[in-house]
Amino acid sequence: MGGQAPASDHDQEDDLIGLGSVGADMFDLAGGKAVGLGVMMAADFPVPDGFCISTAAYRKSVSLDDVLDGFDRASSDDDLVRLAGDARRRIMDSPVPPHLDEAIAAAYRLLGEEGEKDAKVAVRSSATTEDLPEASFAGQHDTYLDISGAAEVMDAVRRCWASLWSDRAVLYRAANGVGQRDAEIAVVVQLMVDARQAGVLFTVDPTSERRAEMVVEAVAGLGEALVSGTARPDQYRIGPGAATVHGRGALGRGQLRELWALGRCLEEFFGSPQDVEWAYDASGRLWITQSRPITTLFPVPGAADEQPRVYWSLNAYQGLTQPFTPMGAHMIRLRQMAFQPGLAGSGIAARIPGVHGWLYWDVTDGAYSEKGRARLAHLIDAFTAPAGRALLDHADELRPSSGIDPLAFAPPRKSTESRSRTVFALAFPKIARARIVARSEELVRPYAGPVHASAEERLDFVEEVAPKVARIELDLPHEHAGRRAAEIGSRLLSGVAAAAEINAVFRGVPGNPTTEMDLALWRLSRRIRDDAASAALFTGHPPAELAVRYANGALPEVIQHGLSRFLRTYGSRVRAEIDLGVPRWSDDPEPVFAMLANYLLTTDPAQDAERLFTDAARSAERLIGELGRRLPWWRLPRAMAAGFMLRRSRALRGLREHGKVYLMRGFAHIREQLLLIGEDLVRHDRLARPEDVIFLVPSELRAGLRGADLRAIAGERRARYERECKRPRVPSLVLSDGRALEPRGRPIEAGRALHGLAAATGVATATARIVHDPNTARLQPGEILVVASTDPGWTPLFLTAGALVSETGGLTSHGTTVAREYGIPAVVGVSDATRAIRTGDVITVDGSAGTVAIHD
Repeated sequence: MGGQAPASDHDQEDDLIGLGSVGADMFDLAGGKAVGLGVMMAADFPVPDGFCISTAAYRKSVSLDDVLDGFDRASSDDDLVRLAGDARRRIMDSPVPPHLDEAIAAAYRLLGEEGEKDAKVAVRSSATTEDLPEASFAGQHDTYLDISGAAEVMDAVRRCWASLWSDRAVLYRAANGVGQRDAEIAVVVQLMVDARQAGVLFTVDPTSERRAEMVVEAVAGLGEALVSGTARPDQYRIGPGAATVHGRGALGRGQLRELWALGRCLEEFFGSPQDVEWAYDASGRLWITQSRPITTLFPVPGAADEQPRVYWSLNAYQGLTQPFTPMGAHMIRLRQMAFQPGLAGSGIAARIPGVHGWLYWDVTDGAYSEKGRARLAHLIDAFTAPAGRALLDHADELRPSSGIDPLAFAPPRKSTESRSRTVFALAFPKIARARIVARSEELVRPYAGPVHASAEERLDFVEEVAPKVARIELDLPHEHAGRRAAEIGSRLLSGVAAAAEINAVFRGVPGNPTTEMDLALWRLSRRIRDDAASAALFTGHPPAELAVRYANGALPEVIQHGLSRFLRTYGSRVRAEIDLGVPRWSDDPEPVFAMLANYLLTTDPAQDAERLFTDAARSAERLIGELGRRLPWWRLPRAMAAGFMLRRSRALRGLREHGKVYLMRGFAHIREQLLLIGEDLVRHDRLARPEDVIFLVPSELRAGLRGADLRAIAGERRARYERECKRPRVPSLVLSDGRALEPRGRPIEAGRALHGLAAATGVATATARIVHDPNTARLQPGEILVVASTDPGWTPLFLTAGALVSETGGLTSHGTTVAREYGIPAVVGVSDATRAIRTGDVITVDGSAGTVAIHD
């Protein structure tokens, strides 16, 4: 790597490479910039001539072994900066091998025209960590322009080498998970373009992300003034038919048409949107000085029609801020086919397309129909507010055209129940619940899978039961009776009960398996607190270490046996559990230990979670009576009927989460079989590790069992998945032309107040804590939890949170429902909450008004 000692031989075969000879497979030798220029030159794009000084030449000239050892031990940014300075000084002080110095001078002289002694060249860094498809690392390494003379060229080369170890480059690599030992650098020496005009072409508008529109920025003379930010450019937005100019407009129509055509050709050539640096010389000829991928665009499926198609993020609907694994995407599509039978067969790929693990519903038909749009917006806001309002705000852009059929949107079907079953559940809720539990156990029992079987037999089993597991929620009796009772009770109290009060009736609801899970974990934390040996382990021992001790059976009995019992019941749960590819708590209990550690921070008896839950239930019962007494005495039968319906709804409402629990148990059974198949593939050298099965689909596993080597494809998908997990935002609604739909004129921040959807009543003022991952959260009792999204894997944190603020979610989403049941205020659909609020801010959450006030 970049720290090897200078070679003793004078082998120059790979030291210098003509730019036109740099191929796509020479990334490690020539770096990203040289490869990009080389493949463009080979494809006859207009690229100035030049040569590449390879990473092999860099290695022969630089010895950094001890500095790299220091990077391995570095524990802070200060350490990284100090070592970076050491590396730069070492490079600038080290002599270049004479044979390399002579070779670079000779190659430089060949670039000049006949009779020209010292041609003007650009000397550009070309690191192996830049211009990647997933991360450009743009601007991290140096470029030197208008260099003339062999000695000056060699000095610029040395400075380019040193820029690999600039403070910003080293820190940037560390922040992006790129090892310092993995960084190497080549250098491009290229003829300068005598530019009359130069600039940048974005083949996709980087601000609106609209795929059909390009942006050109241009300045007079060299483009470096634009790239470095020292000149104000003219800006052009160009589409297939016209251009919008901001500035003097120095480029002519012919030049704009040429740039548009060049951009389209480059995008097709590289297979992705490009950020292109270009220049026009004195003769009017167009040159390309660089083209790299635009890495910040959110991926959208398909291409735009005459009118763009409308996609609703299935990830956001499920509360995921991360992509699905390939196996997880396979299972979720099976689930959606169960809910929407019309998707079966070839329709599934079109109606639920996906890119890199981001899945979408194609809701174009509903969005382009006035009646369908209103229904669709209501449905979207129920789960991913305020995206539904955004759909309505952009109605003027969603007018039907000849290319799109404005059919009414048909939402996913729900499980139905007979009227007699509904009446029985209302009359005998306890018996109805017991029957549902028994039926659930009966349904999931056959999905446990074979104990002794070949890998082929296990895969046969998975393919047979996966569609059945995917429809468990439909096959189980639903909570229809409880929901219907709530609707009737609410109507009977119309005029005397506010919506927030009706919501408050559902605090402390019994029988919800998610809240039962959280309370079971709370009770385990109290037993740990009361056992000195167990409690002591949580002081100074991180959750990861405790998880290893648990796996080895080396924890005190209170923890070892207590957690075993907990995981037997709830081990199939986890954050992002709707993705079958995510390890369950039974696979890795580290997140459970983290939550127990949080619970142990609560020492105030007044904050005991069981007590608060019981108090919430009693408060809800009292409220039902109070609401009935608001009716006049002659409406006593109405008040009694309303009270009956609301109490029956409370008794049955917990069944809402029941189907999900058994779906997760089915997922866990399938995961177990898949991992055993993975072990077989590893034994036969067809997979690197058993858990890589989640980056494949059943048909690929079948090919692997027949002899196909799956290591490369699984490794590539794992790497892509890990990159996509770092994506900072997930728009809930996106068009096929790349634009995300956001509410217009929304008061994201009016003064210091944020606005969202009132989701759970109450007011709380406390310190905010931004949490991106519940597995690593350290939430102090009473702090306000501020998140991008939630699912059942987050809910244990709700027990000790003072309130909830979420960027996504709706009245029927999991987080909202559990927040109401715990009696904590919640406001959801607060756009950019995790950016506008900072950990440590004192905020007031008003769950009735839907506001979040940030106090100075």
